[in-house]
Amino acid sequence: MVATARDLLRRRTTTRQHRPRLHRRLPDPAARRAHRLARPAQRRHRGRADRPSARSRHRHRRHLPRQRGARRRRRPDLPRPTPSRNRQDGLVILTNARIVLDDDIIHGSLEIRDGRISALDSATTNLPGALDCAGGYLLPGLIELHTDNMEKHFTPRPGVAWPGTQAFKVHDAQMISAGITTVFDAIAIGDVIERSERVGNLTRMAEALETCRRRGLTRAEHLLHLRCEVSHADTLENFERLLVEHPPQLVSVMDHSPGQRQFADPVKYREYYQGKYKLSDAELETFVARQSEASRRYSDRYRQAICASCREHGIPLASHDDATSAHVEESHTLGMVIAEFPTTHEAARASHDRGIAVLMGAPNVVRGGSHSGNIAAHTLASAGLLDILSSDYYPASLLDAVFKLAGDARNDYDLAAATALVSTRPAAAAGLRDRGRIAPGLKADLVWCEAIDDHAHIHRVWKDGERVF
Repeated sequence: MVATARDLLRRRTTTRQHRPRLHRRLPDPAARRAHRLARPAQRRHRGRADRPSARSRHRHRRHLPRQRGARRRRRPDLPRPTPSRNRQDGLVILTNARIVLDDDIIHGSLEIRDGRISALDSATTNLPGALDCAGGYLLPGLIELHTDNMEKHFTPRPGVAWPGTQAFKVHDAQMISAGITTVFDAIAIGDVIERSERVGNLTRMAEALETCRRRGLTRAEHLLHLRCEVSHADTLENFERLLVEHPPQLVSVMDHSPGQRQFADPVKYREYYQGKYKLSDAELETFVARQSEASRRYSDRYRQAICASCREHGIPLASHDDATSAHVEESHTLGMVIAEFPTTHEAARASHDRGIAVLMGAPNVVRGGSHSGNIAAHTLASAGLLDILSSDYYPASLLDAVFKLAGDARNDYDLAAATALVSTRPAAAAGLRDRGRIAPGLKADLVWCEAIDDHAHIHRVWKDGERVF
């Protein structure tokens, strides 16, 4: 009997079961009374697993051997998730900023609630959680109407096709780091050379833009700008297809054929393309003849059809490289609202007089002139004919051009007026009424920056009230 009981106890101890109590009668009455008084306390421990307590586990761990002189390592404190320093219940307050308004700059504070600007004040605040902008400038998020920056990421080297989503995300990061919160990505339909990489990338770029936008992979807001080369045989067919598959928010019409727009002078046309594509004299003659024939067959017909379709669908239209008053008259008749890169003072003046917004390249401003020998942007600014700036091929040029124009004594632009060239005016030309200015009720697309030496340094960027840079 005793052996059997011991075996049972041993098995239960091994399996960590509760150990049964053996009852035996004590001979002394006083001992029995003391035992009865102690039993209620023992019952409180019944049912508890026979395992070492936390204290005993820690005690045993303390007695594990250590190297001589070693100190017990303290567990590092893990960071605790806390709300953003300047955000409480959807509220963001920015203070001690020089806020650039439509026609003034105030030193004060701005309040953001639920992605919109909810209040402005010409005083600073010491409210807990308010973000001190250290006296820097607070501008509306920049709006880019014409950039082909995306193309270089899809084809970083001749013959190299980079995966679409990755290429587009890098492009997006570059735009937002330049303070550009709304981007019209310019994708070209057609080209002046056969089987160009630009033509091959057309659908890839449109699909990548749509995929990243739909999946929320972008920090800036991306819209589609279709650049239609009307002297290319497949342009109209591709335009009609993309109009259904990837509806654009802006369309521009180009004609890079001999005697047209930028190349009204055939001599300049020959010099430009022979140098660009390293053509021999014989190859150049073949090239010019082919482009002239394509222009004769397609340009006028495609231009009329594309513009009619855009008017029907309410899509803003832009001309490209107008050089003469006659070009501008045609653009006005077709319903153009933006004149991209007019190449002469005559065309810029005629566009301005017709109410067509004149768009020039920010690199033109930063560099002090056109890389292709056309009219300088600062010349149009001095004449009051500059309405919109575009970064074109270099995103960071947009904000740098704002500060350069504002500091140029040759024109009348102060910082507020120069900022309007990259915010208020492009928003109006593209029909975007919910952004482009710092005012209550509008989108909280904002750039905190300061001027350092000869360029603008960006500290932070907000899109819809969320910090994205």
